[in-house]
Amino acid sequence: MKTIAFEIEDKVDELLICLDKDIENLQKNLSNLDELRSLVIKHDDVALGQLLEKIRAESDSYKKYEINRQSIIEQLSKYFNCNIKDMTLSRLEAFVPEVKRNQIIQSKTKLKTLIGKLKKENSRTALLLSECARFNKLLLKSIFDIGNTEAVFYNANGAAKEQNERTFVNLQI
Repeated sequence: MKTIAFEIEDKVDELLICLDKDIENLQKNLSNLDELRSLVIKHDDVALGQLLEKIRAESDSYKKYEINRQSIIEQLSKYFNCNIKDMTLSRLEAFVPEVKRNQIIQSKTKLKTLIGKLKKENSRTALLLSECARFNKLLLKSIFDIGNTEAVFYNANGAAKEQNERTFVNLQI
């Protein structure tokens, strides 16, 4: 029985390490969203490309922590004879000593706070990007809908003529 208790405690320690990695990842994601919005506003395509590569690299390296966390949760669910979907931090709190319980509660609270911030920042970023798309669409429409305007254009001889085609640059000579 003691060996199972030690194994459970080891798994809880491993889970706490994974939760710390989750917290660190959420903080990086918040920072990346801030940087993304800043670079979109500045129109810095080179830095946006670098940020995208950085995010991809971080995502690939984080996947191993996700797999590890799932494995730990699966093992803990076997120890406590419950379904893997039912193995939550709240349920785990009831089975661990007070010191570990406090660490789990702190991690859970920090995760909830960061997830709330991430949702808010994600919404803000989505709003910024949709406004950029709307503005670009209006800008392109105003440029390429020249035929709908009542503007007067001049040919190479200087004679006035209406522009009926929807072209940006007229190459007729």
